[in-house]
This record gives sequence, C-alpha cells and structure tokens, in this order.
Amino acid sequence: MRYEGIAKLDKRTKDLVKRLDSSDIAIIDHEDMDRVSAETLLSSGVEVVINAATSISGAYPNIGPLILARGGVVIIDDTGKEIFDVVKENDEIVVDGNDILLKGRVVATGTRLSVASIEAALEASKDNIGEQLDKFARNTIEYLEKEKDILTNDMWTPAIKTQIYGRHVLVVVRGYDFREDIDTLKSYIREMKPVLIGVDGGADAIIEAGFKPDIIIGDMDSVTDKALTSGAELVVHAYVDGNAPGLERLEKLGVGEGTLVWPLAATSEDLALLLAWENGADLIVAVGTHANLVEYLDKGRKGMASSFLVRLKVGPKLVDAKGVNKLYRSTVSAGYLMLIVAAALVVVAVLVFLSPLVRSGFSLLVVRIRLLLGI
Repeated sequence: MRYEGIAKLDKRTKDLVKRLDSSDIAIIDHEDMDRVSAETLLSSGVEVVINAATSISGAYPNIGPLILARGGVVIIDDTGKEIFDVVKENDEIVVDGNDILLKGRVVATGTRLSVASIEAALEASKDNIGEQLDKFARNTIEYLEKEKDILTNDMWTPAIKTQIYGRHVLVVVRGYDFREDIDTLKSYIREMKPVLIGVDGGADAIIEAGFKPDIIIGDMDSVTDKALTSGAELVVHAYVDGNAPGLERLEKLGVGEGTLVWPLAATSEDLALLLAWENGADLIVAVGTHANLVEYLDKGRKGMASSFLVRLKVGPKLVDAKGVNKLYRSTVSAGYLMLIVAAALVVVAVLVFLSPLVRSGFSLLVVRIRLLLGI
C-alpha cells in the first residue's frame, strides 16, 4: 500500500512522540525497540513508523515491534541511518511498499515487517537470552567492584527539604504499565499520603493521576515543563564528573535556583530508591521500575546493573507495585448488586416485622384503615 504524510524524525524516540500527530510518518533510529517506546508511538496515532535501525536485532526477545504491528502500524525496518541526512523535519514523503520517496525520488529502502515475521524473529531471539544473561552478570560484577559502597555503606545524598523519615515513599518510573498502576493506587495515595517521587516522565504520570509530585529526580529530558514548574523539589542526575546537562533546561525555565545535583554512576531510578532509603523511609513502593532481565535489556544501557544492586540494598523496605492493576478486577455486574440490595431489604423487613413493637404498630394501622373504610 501507499502512504503519504509529513515526516517527523528524531533519534530519540521519547523526544519524537512529544510532537507526533496521527497524520505524520515517524522516522526513528531505535535498535531493539522496547515496549514502552512502542506503546507511546502507538498512542500517538501514527500509521507508519520508519526505523533507520533494526527493530529486532535478535539479541533478546524485545516485544516493541510486535506491539506496533498488532496495533495496525506499518513498520519499514532497517532503512539505514542515511535517511536522516536526506529527509528533514516536515518534509512531505511517500511510503510505497518498501521504498521511501521524497519529491518522487526513492531516498531509502527498508523491509516491511509483518506480525508473522516479527513473531519468528522473537522466537529465534530466545536462543540468545543466555548470552545476554552472561553479559549482564559480568557487568554486574564489574559494577560491584567499582561501586560496592552503594551496598555496604551509608551514601551521601542531596539535602532535600521534603520530610521522608518514617513515611511511605511512592517512586514512579516511566516503565511498563506505570500509568495503569498509579491509577490503581489512587486510594492508597489518598489514605497514606506517601512522598511522591517522579523519575523524569514519571512525574507527569503523578500529575495526570490528580496528584502533585514532591520530588522529581532525573536528567530532566523526558519530563514536561508543567511538571518541572509544579513546585516539586528538583534533583538533577549528573555524570560522575559533575556534568549535569539537565541543569541548563531548568535554568531556562527559571527553576534552576535551589536545584540539587547528584553525581552518581547509576540510573535515575536507582537514585530515587536510594534517596528514599538513605532518608529513612518506612516503606518504598515502586511503580514502573525494572524488575527482570528483559526489562533491563529493554532499557538499553549497561548501567542497569546498578538497578539490580540497588534493589538488593533497599529490598527489606521495597514493595514492587508492578502489574497491580491486573491483580484484581471487579466482575460484579449491576444485576448482582441489585439482587444483593433486594436481599438486604428483605432481611431488614423480616427483622422489623418480627419485632413485637413493630407488629403492634402494624396491627393498629390496619384497624384504623378498616375503621376509615367502614369495613
């Protein structure tokens, strides 16, 4: 089939989705597309996604492409990175079969993925999971040698103003099912009033759920201006050398003053958990965090080994709320509810009627009615 649209392109998928419209054609450079990226692309409404890289390299079974394909999105895969040199933002392009045309000229060619071809690739990639586990284990050992203080000693943390000691802390990360899970936890949040920590885009999920983040931690690249100016304490995740690229954005927004900087060789997710732990949280509830090998690989960075080690440290206080929205779903229909109410009313009526006082009153009422009617 032939598709026409406006090209929107970015090598960072999470940045691209912020400006996508359903009539656009998305051009990305995302090897081994992860589930979260695929879900955000699908929610944008785009019908065509062109990937300069390989959506499934075979390193591990990443299900992002399958989510897109099953959602009806056309995927043109592995066109080559040169497409970013030829096609510019807002160019009108045409996708005809496997070809991408600009002004009637073929500028790139890829491979159209089908559900069947993706499923076959995923099945084949399962054979490589052992190799990935071996790499992850070796990386974890290397990280432990460099950063063993994370596990064994108290850590330096930024001097935050928010009171954490003795309270519950809810850490929201932009991960699997994070929006659905935080929505399910609304009653818990209202009742327990935990400290709400948003990790980058997780802060927006807190706001969307009707709450206000107390603290936002991250490199500040995937969180909205609305969240950053909500009044939350801001902690910028910096490189080990102290360089904090996210600080520049905050200064432009006018919220840089008083912002805390935390240099650590870990992920922003790790920093949020460590901040809660080191400040004496009574309980740490995690939403959207990474918990298994495929999720770590989906994150696509060696530093995910730190997440494994941090979880070992905070484990005694950590409750992972992943998938809580699927734990229980009410199946009680309106008909059943009406039946229960009717049964309760019958019970109440019987109890009332059996009361001597009520029976006497009822008999008196019957007598009065008979006298009025002359019966």
